[in-house]
Amino acid sequence: MGKTTVTAIVNQKGGTAKTVTSENLGIGLAQEGKRVLLVDCDPQASLTISLGHPQPDDLPVTLTEMMTKTLKDETFEPTEGILKHPEGVDLMPANLLLSGMEVSLVNIMSRESVLKEYLSHVKPGYDHVLLDCQPSLGMLTVNALAAADNLIIPVQAQYLSAKGLEQLIMTVQRVRRNINPKLQFDGILLTMVDSRTNNAKEISDLIRSTYGNRIRVFDTVIPHSVRAAEISAQGVSIYKHDPHGKVAEAYKNLTKEVLAHERERRERYLETAR
Repeated sequence: MGKTTVTAIVNQKGGTAKTVTSENLGIGLAQEGKRVLLVDCDPQASLTISLGHPQPDDLPVTLTEMMTKTLKDETFEPTEGILKHPEGVDLMPANLLLSGMEVSLVNIMSRESVLKEYLSHVKPGYDHVLLDCQPSLGMLTVNALAAADNLIIPVQAQYLSAKGLEQLIMTVQRVRRNINPKLQFDGILLTMVDSRTNNAKEISDLIRSTYGNRIRVFDTVIPHSVRAAEISAQGVSIYKHDPHGKVAEAYKNLTKEVLAHERERRERYLETAR
């Protein structure tokens, strides 16, 4: 079991707080002393924009260029194209060119493992790599699942979100069978939970009872908050934007939970290795 943990943050449904989770979990891990790389795997570039690059199409080097170099077996420095964020994380940005990359991957041999191959050059410098996936189950998301050790699935406490989980789980099982047998679920994360409504509570209970025996559901829930929606325009995390708010508190708790899961996994691994 290597030193670096690669986590894909994935849901084929849009609007489940994948990017907010990638950003704030990443910065939360950095605050705990971890070296963290965030990789924007979405041509919409929401993560890149959220981390203070409002014009991603003007960036000279993005994930597209690095995956292209990987495909062509060109040499590159592991730090090439990686941007520093003042809150202690690094970012491999994305822009619209990535959608062209997705199309061209379809005709390439071992097309599922291009991202994994790229990350193999980069990840020795980090404790955690977080992959912010696009809201679809296309080739870029499959690349992320092939590269990941585990995945976090943010799910809105709404009926349709809960329904879409089944399709995602089937895709993950297919990837496990054919490409990446080591892939594990870190957990389902309930997001945008409005604790004042019965509906949110019912859906939360439904997800816990339906999936909880197969997949861990995080104890932490991310509350619904207007303040959290504002941060993408600010280029800072929720810890800077609203440090004493309930969302910052929730992401701190999530960070602790993720680290606790990781310790458990390592201990289990060491047990079986004996």
